[in-house]
Amino acid sequence: MILTMTAFFCAAGPALAAGATAPGGKGSQPAGHLEKATFAGGCFWCMEHPFDELPGVVSVTSGYTGGHKANPTYEEVSSGTTGHAESIQVLYDPAKIGYAKLLDVFWHNIDPLAKDRQFCDSGEQYRSAIFYQNEEQHRLALQSKKELEASKRFREPIATQIVPAGVFYPAEEYHQHYYKKNPIRYSYYRLSCGRDRRLKELWGPPSR
Repeated sequence: MILTMTAFFCAAGPALAAGATAPGGKGSQPAGHLEKATFAGGCFWCMEHPFDELPGVVSVTSGYTGGHKANPTYEEVSSGTTGHAESIQVLYDPAKIGYAKLLDVFWHNIDPLAKDRQFCDSGEQYRSAIFYQNEEQHRLALQSKKELEASKRFREPIATQIVPAGVFYPAEEYHQHYYKKNPIRYSYYRLSCGRDRRLKELWGPPSR
């Protein structure tokens, strides 16, 4: 969120989110064995929303991963000096939703052709990446990328990284479920950033 518009909405988050204390997520749900999936696709505000309502997803948390600084702040990550990417961590019940489905949702909500940027946000901190937690996730991630390449949908190479997961640092509370806490500002940011317009160019109209 490097552009002026983005800086106004994202960097001013504490003020904009004043009074919004509810986390806005699904909260605790009865579940069996749970697993984690970690993805980066630009602004984490926009990546929470597609996963939040999926059956089998217990929670979605915005945060930072893939860098070298412990306990980074939003200001540090957005400066591009920590090596971290804005990311989300999805806690899900594999008995209700598979990792392959999560990968499909991930791909259809990013621009896989963009290197070190997503939509209007530029810099390594806005790179797209799949951070796999185990070898099965690694295998499925590579398979999904190969299938996408084989589909010949895109002429350009896919820039999305597939790398091992490291420590995930949850972002500040005002970033969590921002789309629910501040729906008008979130919608304006998303529209101004051209995210949905570009996603339609890449993937066609969203499925109903």
